[in-house]
Amino acid sequence: MQGMIEKRESIGIIWIDNPPVNAISHAVREGLMSAVENASKDDSIKGLVLACRGRTFMAGADISEFASAIKHPWLGEVIDCISESPKIIVAAIFGTTFGGGLEVALGCNYRIADPNTKIGLPEVKLGIIPGAQGTQRLPRVSNVEFALKLATIGNPVEAQEALDAGAIDKISTNDLVDDAVAFAQELTEQKAPLRKSHELSISSEKYDDAFFDEFRKTIFKKMRGMAAPECCIKAIQASVNLPFDEGVKFEREMTIECRDNPQSKALQHVFFAERLASKVPGLDKDVPLKAIKKVGVIGAGTMGGGISMNFANAGIPVKILEMDGAALEKGLGTVQKNYEASAWRGGITSNDVEERMSLIQGTTNYSDLHDVDLVIEAVFENMDVKKEVFSKLNETVSPDTILASNTSYLNIDEIASVVDHPERVLGMHFFSPANIMRLLEIVKAEKTSPAILATVLKLAKTIKKVGAVAGVCHGFIGNRMLTGYGREAHLLVLEGARPEQVDQVLYQFGMPMGVIAMADMAGLDIGTRLRQQMDESEYDVMSTAVADRLVAQGRCGQKTGAGFYDYQAGNRTPIPSKITQAIINETAEKFAIKQRKIDEDEIISRCFYAMCNMGFDILDEGMAFRSSDIDTVYINGYGFPAWRGGPMYWAENTVGLKKMLEGIKGFSEVHGDRWWKPSPLLQRMVENNLSLREIVNK
Repeated sequence: MQGMIEKRESIGIIWIDNPPVNAISHAVREGLMSAVENASKDDSIKGLVLACRGRTFMAGADISEFASAIKHPWLGEVIDCISESPKIIVAAIFGTTFGGGLEVALGCNYRIADPNTKIGLPEVKLGIIPGAQGTQRLPRVSNVEFALKLATIGNPVEAQEALDAGAIDKISTNDLVDDAVAFAQELTEQKAPLRKSHELSISSEKYDDAFFDEFRKTIFKKMRGMAAPECCIKAIQASVNLPFDEGVKFEREMTIECRDNPQSKALQHVFFAERLASKVPGLDKDVPLKAIKKVGVIGAGTMGGGISMNFANAGIPVKILEMDGAALEKGLGTVQKNYEASAWRGGITSNDVEERMSLIQGTTNYSDLHDVDLVIEAVFENMDVKKEVFSKLNETVSPDTILASNTSYLNIDEIASVVDHPERVLGMHFFSPANIMRLLEIVKAEKTSPAILATVLKLAKTIKKVGAVAGVCHGFIGNRMLTGYGREAHLLVLEGARPEQVDQVLYQFGMPMGVIAMADMAGLDIGTRLRQQMDESEYDVMSTAVADRLVAQGRCGQKTGAGFYDYQAGNRTPIPSKITQAIINETAEKFAIKQRKIDEDEIISRCFYAMCNMGFDILDEGMAFRSSDIDTVYINGYGFPAWRGGPMYWAENTVGLKKMLEGIKGFSEVHGDRWWKPSPLLQRMVENNLSLREIVNK
């Protein structure tokens, strides 16, 4: 029952019990407000504890209410009721005290937390701001710096950091509720002040306009293009400069501004898309899962080491196999350095480094993998090499060991053809750096069993990845779409745009870097080697000609100090290159391309329409279950700006499908239909006025 009061001598405990995460639904708000009002009238109650049953304190708003008008009482009204209570209220927080849950706790007079508690204001990730007085109460309770960090970035912090900042008053050392009751008794016996957060003031002298302008600079790159962080900054600045009531009104204005911004709908689409990605149509929820207690990784290079770290971080032992002993030692050394760097930055402790390294063992013998439950191959991107590895695994590991390839492009069905029981084979495509990037593209092969697919989907969550399922096609979802995006960027350069111009436009659109700079970072020779295994009919010779000439001259990108751009020693900042420009001009002349001035709109439409058109083909062919899965892949694996909702959401809701189809047809007339053939699905959708939500593959 929400709002139930338990009495322990002179202290009343208001219990919230709304499984699974005590979301602050209408019933919870009503019950909480009623309980506080009733307790205020009960003379036998001298102080109150606000506590929650289950696995967490209130974790935020009830997301099921997002689509409808919020009923009274609003959360702000409930918090006002708590804050105005004549009796001390102690919030006993634990688990994930996020968003509205933290705002409720800030309305209480004091806060005690379990040591494993995390607090946060993640609303910015949904394109909104803390709209229940969080931007006004948190800076008053803790400090402005702490409030800005929580509200503008949206990431949670540990209990100790919250204690140091003043956001909580004590950390529990025994049973949380018992300690909260004792704390409340102590406060009432000492006649401690009510300490109402809305009555606290902030020094406007310390936090002047210059302070906030400087803070904006520190988060510009991380929050680039997003509207909500700026609204958070303005609202927190109002907490410094305005009385509480006026600050709350301003917070409300910022809340409405964010709510009405298309970014909020896009980010909420992303929020639900990530959760939907793990739900595969037709996959039985009750399918038996395989326990993954030990993992093998083939290859100790950058990818193999990064992949291994994911499992060690989750407490799962890993054996890394590398045929060359020196390469193995080098790989293990790199993993050690990565962990030590994390410890130096404060992300983990030195004990964590030792514990995780103890879970990673190296070997040069396939026989040492005999007892693992999963093997992930992360070797050279060559079909013959990968088939050789899988053939050896077939002879070495248990017949029910899951076999996965980290291939970025190659056919998983062909790899599986050399294995007995191919139903245990699938793709697990990690993104570099594998220990950091959130995406795991899970490639379902023709014979992959439901149990294996379900096991790996669950495993993705265990290692804190966003798993998205793709079908078997060249490049799967992400790299297949990247082909069109990159092709058009390189053709635009041949047609007259400068490399730095193309990259700057893509960066301003919201991508983490331009596609040409990205090619330099990855290494131009990787693409050249890949094309050497392909027939020219499978790729655009013109768009790759400059890159191949650069590689022939030893200009492979950042690792050689020169690629499309020049680089100074020890500095990865790209410098426009006269050598590259000369090669571009010569190549354009070779293909009889007349160079011209190209504007920003053409760069955006050529690059992203090509990407999206391929996305519609992927969806039409059943290589993705839903368009939202494609969005999930591109946001988490390729840095597509989340505030645009992903490429497919952007196509439908920002550009409009009819306009995009007309644009693609126009490019087809100018550039030919080899690469600009409109997707049949896109054409059907426009003709029949269909929405992407209606397109779901089984």
